[in-house]
Amino acid sequence: MQSFAARTVTRGFKTFRPTLFKAGDAIPSGLPGLHENSPGNAVDIGKEVAKGKSIIIGVPAAFSPACSASHVPGYVSHLQELKNKGIQQIFVTPVNDAFTTKAWSQSLNLPQGIRIIADSQGALAKAGDHLFDSEKVFGNKRSIRFAAIVQDGKVVQEFAEPDKIGLDVSSAENVLKHL
Repeated sequence: MQSFAARTVTRGFKTFRPTLFKAGDAIPSGLPGLHENSPGNAVDIGKEVAKGKSIIIGVPAAFSPACSASHVPGYVSHLQELKNKGIQQIFVTPVNDAFTTKAWSQSLNLPQGIRIIADSQGALAKAGDHLFDSEKVFGNKRSIRFAAIVQDGKVVQEFAEPDKIGLDVSSAENVLKHL
């Protein structure tokens, strides 16, 4: 007969501070599945942010409550302040198809300077190790919520939500403090 020693197992909770790309890393070009308004309108996010100062915002899903009521509207309400700090464009990248993101963009009545880019395959989120399993809520993998300041194609600073979906460090108000 085999004897088993008693073991003590300790479980703990950890928060993490994920990093899309480290400061100085380039946003990649040629990622598949990035489209604006239509699957026929491919967007190369690496080329879009290659010159000037931009913000890329990763969100779990179009039409989700926090994204629609707070996160994106926060950037809309602070758009002029962001422009005054040198931001030329803001890209919102949910893991959704281009038809959904077009409808969401229209429902938000976004001003010029804020674009919603469908990350239909999660390629941008995956490139930054920001794709997480949210199948129980959204039916598939989604992007964690983050914001990244990009200057001439390179990440200057990133603000990723430690719990993946919260709305604190990636908010427009917080990002403005760091510009």
